[in-house]
Amino acid sequence: MMNTYLNNWCIASGDVVTTPSLSMLEAMSNATLNDDVYAEDVTTMEFERFIANLCGREAAAFVISGTMANQLAIRSLLHQPPFSVLADSHSHMLHWEAGGLAHLSGAMVQPIKPLNLQYLTVDDAIKHAVLTDDVHKAPTRVISIENTASGTVVPIQELEILKDWATKNDVAIHMDGARLWEAATATGNSIKEFAQCCDVLTLDFSKNLGAPMGAMVIGSADLIKRLRRIRKSIGGGMRQAGVLAAAARQAVYENFGSDKIDRRGKLRLTHELAKRVADMWTERGGMLSKATETNMIWLQLEGSENERWDRITKRMGVKTNGRRLVLHHQICEEAIVGLGLAMDEFLGVREEQSWQGNDMESEACLRIKPRL
Repeated sequence: MMNTYLNNWCIASGDVVTTPSLSMLEAMSNATLNDDVYAEDVTTMEFERFIANLCGREAAAFVISGTMANQLAIRSLLHQPPFSVLADSHSHMLHWEAGGLAHLSGAMVQPIKPLNLQYLTVDDAIKHAVLTDDVHKAPTRVISIENTASGTVVPIQELEILKDWATKNDVAIHMDGARLWEAATATGNSIKEFAQCCDVLTLDFSKNLGAPMGAMVIGSADLIKRLRRIRKSIGGGMRQAGVLAAAARQAVYENFGSDKIDRRGKLRLTHELAKRVADMWTERGGMLSKATETNMIWLQLEGSENERWDRITKRMGVKTNGRRLVLHHQICEEAIVGLGLAMDEFLGVREEQSWQGNDMESEACLRIKPRL
């Protein structure tokens, strides 16, 4: 019997905390159990074809995590050093992937603060990309775009302009699409439309979709063939990968859909809930540092205010991580109420006091039912 006493439904600090549904667990039990390293596992191969078709690309490779997907994608694009990778200075790949670009790809990183303060555009590429033959420089071979970028959608129109410029200048585009599901939901664009704007795309199945783990790298057949060898060299080859691929495919199917069936309802509700939480904050006098477009809310907090905020939310039964709130489709209404009470206290709407009975360590909080 599945253990339902989980605290992810009280967590507003990230969407990677979503857990598998019963249908995902059932899919795992029905998966094929053949060897993916030898390309013999039907469940895994069918899922790779499904995602490749969803993206309108030739091939895809299933990997363990979004971090592995990004690192393999970049490594597969780079051939002969010296080379550099241009990326947003706040990107996941630069801050949360253990310096993988340096020790796996041997690439110099060009961290760029976007001119529009939101996401990289062709203007940033024109200003910062190294295209010269000057022997003192490491030429820019890849531009990495994160979409969404801290919850902000990078529009198709901007991506198309950047891709056109990059192609003319022999620069590849990598898109970190860990939250591309959110971008597609917010804009109504298809995953395929976004995928046409890059040379290689990565997708994550555990962020808000609920799969236990898994990600995909999508690109040309030649690139994916090269990637599989690199994946094996770093210990990323999986034997009975079907049990993970089955859960990931079910996660996509029930929480996003396909090119023919739209099941983005839960993600849309999450975006509506994020806007509601943002309004709760501003109506109490709080300020936001970013507009709320998808499932992230950025509170304007400085220094020690982040720690004070986390202390208060913890007493209200909600786990947060400073100024960034990330909602997901499994968060419960009680958590939203707790956030409201924390906002009251933090912003001085009422005196500081503990919300009795909802401490994060209490069984009462752990037994809260999820918002379905």
